[in-house]
Amino acid sequence: MKTIPEWNKESLLELHSFCPLHQIIERLDAEGFPTLSECNELLAGRQPVIRVQNGKALRFVPQEYGKLSFEAQYEPRCYLSGEVATRPDNWHDLLNALVWLTFPKAKAAINVRHYRALTMERGETTHSQRGAVRDTNTLLDESGVIVPCADAELAGLLRDFRWKELFWQRRADVRNSMDFYLFGHGLYEKALQPYVGMTGQGLLLPVRQDFFAWPLQQRLAHLDERLAEYLCVPEHCSSTRELTPVPLLGVPGWSKDNECESYYENSRYFRPGRQSRAQCVPLSTVPSSVAG
Repeated sequence: MKTIPEWNKESLLELHSFCPLHQIIERLDAEGFPTLSECNELLAGRQPVIRVQNGKALRFVPQEYGKLSFEAQYEPRCYLSGEVATRPDNWHDLLNALVWLTFPKAKAAINVRHYRALTMERGETTHSQRGAVRDTNTLLDESGVIVPCADAELAGLLRDFRWKELFWQRRADVRNSMDFYLFGHGLYEKALQPYVGMTGQGLLLPVRQDFFAWPLQQRLAHLDERLAEYLCVPEHCSSTRELTPVPLLGVPGWSKDNECESYYENSRYFRPGRQSRAQCVPLSTVPSSVAG
């Protein structure tokens, strides 16, 4: 059984996989696991104020237990009141809070999709219709990786599971025209103790080549807005097959072990597979508003 990592701010700032969260982590105290109050202090310092889609300001609040009314359950409570139930001294919930602070628009877009699916279930919509939407958005929320890409050929290699060609033969091109940003808070929790087999669920977003020269915070804000726009289209992320597996330790620079060609011959990790459905759409056909 894995041990639960202790809070170590400096170690987190050294993890490449935590790069999107580094600016937030830098503002936390080095001593002691971050508290609910500290997370809310970070929220209070944000301008503009982070809000859920119905306009309520976001707040992190203690989790309630026992049988809860619909309005008090996690997703409805978040949408209706802006309150995110958060357990103390809990890595999963802390990382969820840090992702909210980093990708607020995308997180709000996922929340409203969950809320609408749940309210539709209470009406006449079938369980299968509701389940597919919630399953896909839960997978993105827990294990998602945002994959900006300026090269349609690289995107095709990722969708086609051609890992060695992508990460080894086209290594320099990947460094220049593709990137990987952890989004799912469950995936961040796994990245605290990375292991061969760690895989995210990628969502490809087209960008211009100059995107990769922007400062990090500009890139993150751009991706947050683009992902939120993508999720606002009901047809998007309605099936788990729309997400593309990403063996994260194969990404150039994410592991010291992947600096040799033989690393990519581990077929138990770099598995062949089928193409996803929606992500088979060529990048050039995605609306320009998403490309930025």
